[in-house]
Amino acid sequence: MKNITHSSLRQLFNQHFTPLCRFLAYYTSDRMTIEDVVQDVFVNMWEKREELQIESLTAYLYSSARNRMLNYIKEEKRQNVLFEQWVQDEIEMKRGEECFNIDEFSQRVELAIDSLPDKCKQIFNLSKKRKLTYKQIAGHFNISLKTVESQMGIALRKIREQLTVYYPQK
Repeated sequence: MKNITHSSLRQLFNQHFTPLCRFLAYYTSDRMTIEDVVQDVFVNMWEKREELQIESLTAYLYSSARNRMLNYIKEEKRQNVLFEQWVQDEIEMKRGEECFNIDEFSQRVELAIDSLPDKCKQIFNLSKKRKLTYKQIAGHFNISLKTVESQMGIALRKIREQLTVYYPQK
């Protein structure tokens, strides 16, 4: 290989490029990657021409091309795994920022409801827990619809105020 010239390398390249590309197509269908790998084989052969001792040029070219392609595929998979892990980490981090402990939240809501004045708490529970309409609640307590609306407004405001202490708005 020490005696190889630019001209003889070009001739070897032209002679073996297409068959090597066809060979590497068994590993991937990415034409650009295949061509890059084959070019790398010839560049490497040129750069190491002083130290290379090749018994069979064809065997060397196919073996080098296969090994480079396998290394490329292995590195590509490693990069994909790293990318997927990064995406998972980002999702978890965002989820952590956007989510909260639902059990803790439910307990705080119950505490906020329990702290309401009795009549207000009863109206709120009939509306939200028993799913009665404002009209049904007004009939149940023999009060006006406006009073029910007012009491629900008070209940929601007080609950919201207590929850914003623990869960401030962004």
